[in-house]
Amino acid sequence: MSEFATIGTIAAIATAVVPQQGSVGIVRLSGNKALQIAETLFHAPGNQVWESHRILYGYIRHPLSAALVDEALLLIMKAPRSYTREDVVEFHCHGGIIAVQQVLQLCLESGARLAQPGEFTLRAFLNGRLDLTQAESIADLVGAKSPQAAQAALAGLQGKLAHPIRQLRANCLDILAEIEARIDFEEDLPPLDDKAIISEIERITAEIIKLLATSEKGELLRTGLKVAIVGRPNVGKSSLLNAWSQSDRAIVTDLPGTTRDVVESQLVVGGIPVQVLDTAGIRDTVDQVEKIGVERSRRAASAADLVLLTIDASAGWTQSDAEIYLQVQHRPLILVLNKIDLVETHYIASIQYPTNISQVVQTAAANNQGIDALEKAILEIVKTGKVQAADMDLAINQRQAAALTQAKISLEQVQATIAQQLPFDFWTIDLRSAIYALGQITGEEVTESVLDRIFHKFCIGK
Repeated sequence: MSEFATIGTIAAIATAVVPQQGSVGIVRLSGNKALQIAETLFHAPGNQVWESHRILYGYIRHPLSAALVDEALLLIMKAPRSYTREDVVEFHCHGGIIAVQQVLQLCLESGARLAQPGEFTLRAFLNGRLDLTQAESIADLVGAKSPQAAQAALAGLQGKLAHPIRQLRANCLDILAEIEARIDFEEDLPPLDDKAIISEIERITAEIIKLLATSEKGELLRTGLKVAIVGRPNVGKSSLLNAWSQSDRAIVTDLPGTTRDVVESQLVVGGIPVQVLDTAGIRDTVDQVEKIGVERSRRAASAADLVLLTIDASAGWTQSDAEIYLQVQHRPLILVLNKIDLVETHYIASIQYPTNISQVVQTAAANNQGIDALEKAILEIVKTGKVQAADMDLAINQRQAAALTQAKISLEQVQATIAQQLPFDFWTIDLRSAIYALGQITGEEVTESVLDRIFHKFCIGK
């Protein structure tokens, strides 16, 4: 894709196309023929001035038959003051399906080609409008599932990740220049201060480690936390889901085994997207449909980031609860004592459960009690996990983490090379590797295949 990214004029629908929904649909063009195509298709009545960053009102007509296609607005953004740093025009049409599809087709017939996924943003990168971290932040912003995820994406878009990466790369380049100067002009320069070089490399490595600590938090903000509610039948799992999501997603009856399949609900807890899975009650059964549901429940629990093992407080800790616990104890776990409204407080305190369960929450899901305590316990699990050191304002993705890890390994190898008192030429090998890895993050060093992997995830019109 990237080898053709700046060739020709591209066009795409830049808004969601939904039948009978959406008041406005936008068709976007970028390239050297964008203005020419706009002048061919758009007719602005009166004496409206065709100038950059001005909105015109008028009609889109077929260039040959002059048939009216839509009443619309036209936005003009001339290079370099545009998203792509090319001439960009946008037709703001009526929403829905037909109008925008017709306008897009006219643009293609007039000399544009259909944009590939992410090609507008790719052009912005190739033309120096954005660096690679900012381009990825745009994708994160579009796909943000919570305000905190959007905030982290905005931080990346503002260069809060690119700036420290560039600074670290510049520091490595300074070290490389010092070493290479000794290779070429050793007799004319004072001896290299090995201790100062090692100290600077250690400082750079420490900064890289700080950035790497945001990786898991970044993944959490982007993909969310998968939480499975498990337990034996009729302990109130579905009631817990309904109370938590404030909806009637799951059927609730007094009959055990009502939930036959995994029911999902999307929530946000403390700014973190949470996918809650209400699973079928786990028990031995001869019912073939329920047996399939139980097996799916076990798989959901095994794949979950966090398990909410729910028991009936009025029944206490049963043998069935203990058997289910053995199946999920390897996962991060919160014990939920549900139906506390049916028993006395002193009885709840007497319930015996495994002592290695550190997080216990009491709920009465049918009465919407205990949900705040449950969310607090979930956030506590997150904070005390591996993502503890993460900064909510800065969160790297997997690609960036892989490059930082390579830079860290290379810098550690430089230190080992220095310790072994090998010649300067050997120092530069791994130092160059670290510089290359850091450059991959912002785009100073990047291959076409990497660009293709990044931008194919974008939508067509972005």
